[in-house]
Amino acid sequence: MSQNTQAAAAAKSKFSVRDICYAGLFAAVIAVMAQISIPMPLGVPMTMQTFAITLAAVVLGSKLSAIASLVYLALGAVGVPVLANFSGGFDKFVGPTGGFLISFPLMAYIIGLGVEHRDAFKGAFVTAVIVGTVVNYVVGVAMFVVVAHSTVAVGITACVLPFIPTAIIKAVLACAIGLNLRKRIPGLKA
Repeated sequence: MSQNTQAAAAAKSKFSVRDICYAGLFAAVIAVMAQISIPMPLGVPMTMQTFAITLAAVVLGSKLSAIASLVYLALGAVGVPVLANFSGGFDKFVGPTGGFLISFPLMAYIIGLGVEHRDAFKGAFVTAVIVGTVVNYVVGVAMFVVVAHSTVAVGITACVLPFIPTAIIKAVLACAIGLNLRKRIPGLKA
């Protein structure tokens, strides 16, 4: 590999100041959207976090949105009150809803890959949004079942079924707004 090729590869793997600012901005957006929370009967609140994760993924793509969600989670883990209901602390990650939180970077990465490949592979974007959301639910339900000592049926009833209609609405809105924003933000590929 020539020095020019190595330099080009190194430049591609580094994040610019602009990229870092975008990731920080979207970590803040996720934190703000997490505060829009509706308590639900079985203990899993309905929040706008998944809307914000999807929005970040659509606007920033796979790597930057995963980083934005990791920054958000790191802030929450050390106790900054950025998680739902102005909470924070590591205990939130090992509680019944912790699986939803820890799956956010993977969800963002998957959806971001879909937006990055939407022109090359027809249906990649929609497929990625669905797969990213399903991954969020699977990890969330698995953690809920383990921590709450419940059955998978109870986990699905508490963590999935009440959220399907709003998940669809949030995904559609996040994708529509995100694609529109992506076209207008300097330095991002439309």
